[in-house]
Amino acid sequence: MISTTIPGVKSPEHSGPITVPDFGDTRGEFQAFLSGCGVYDLSWRAKIAVTGGDRVRWLNGMVSNNVRDLAPGHGVYAFLLNAQGRIQADLYVFQYAFQRGESLLVDMERGQRDTILQLFDRYIISDDVGIADISDKLTALGLTGPESRHVLERAGIGVPDLAHLQFAEVRWQEQTVTLLRSGEEARESWQIWIAPDQVGKLWDALVKAGARPTGTAALNLFRISRGIPQFGVDIRERDLPQETGLMRALSFTKGCYLGQEIVERIRSRGAVHRQFTAFTVEGTLPEAGAKIVADKKEVGEITSSAVLPLPGGDRGVALGYLRREFAGKDLLAGTATLKLASLPIA
Repeated sequence: MISTTIPGVKSPEHSGPITVPDFGDTRGEFQAFLSGCGVYDLSWRAKIAVTGGDRVRWLNGMVSNNVRDLAPGHGVYAFLLNAQGRIQADLYVFQYAFQRGESLLVDMERGQRDTILQLFDRYIISDDVGIADISDKLTALGLTGPESRHVLERAGIGVPDLAHLQFAEVRWQEQTVTLLRSGEEARESWQIWIAPDQVGKLWDALVKAGARPTGTAALNLFRISRGIPQFGVDIRERDLPQETGLMRALSFTKGCYLGQEIVERIRSRGAVHRQFTAFTVEGTLPEAGAKIVADKKEVGEITSSAVLPLPGGDRGVALGYLRREFAGKDLLAGTATLKLASLPIA
């Protein structure tokens, strides 16, 4: 199979579409995120436009964060919950005027797109709301690493002063593209939203300007090094929002939304019994699903693990859920010893 956006690269599927797992050197690609600039294809993310006069009120009642007070040019991270407060999806919502019309833009992994579309459709009753998948009209490339800003400028893309999850329209080669400052977990991380037929040209310009091509394997290593849970891997439909530690996905002041009663009950009672946690690993790297044991009891589980190729030497790292009262205990996963890690690990 050949990538639909980066010409000539054979690649498997990742979260739905065809993407590139690596460019032959995952270690070097991961290092680019730490000390240089890595460029990567984001066609594995989907985009949905929400239109209509009731779009803000309706979407604000669907997701866990505050859409109602979202300023133009800004976005928020949020969960989509069920009535029992369990996480059904995670997504970003942006106040974005697609094709100059009034709309909200919802961005998610493609693997979640059908679920989100079905849930949205189920809850549109008599609301003036339209839903359209615009992934075939708008895609993105990502840049991460301390040299990212300089790469953008060398490629001819001016970089305005933006906060995290703020975007602006900028000019590049006589066309308008959208530049988003993304990734709160990385000091320098950007996305460029662009028409799919222009991605190859933009990719070449960024590589020529000094960005290193990177694939999803290096992206996954970077995600784990930052302790970022991924839906479908670390976040499952049985998990509750506060258990993930992603408090930036929640608003406790915006009023009612789907699943809000459970979220508020957990907050008011402080009843989070387990917490998403990062660990360093000494010994054989545990696989996802391995049980965490303390005092001969199962006290948690591993959801992701990797050996990070760090400048000071390789280091085993794992992510998973741990019962809070066992955080100070000796922890094992298989034959490996776990220690709570401070983030970021790299």
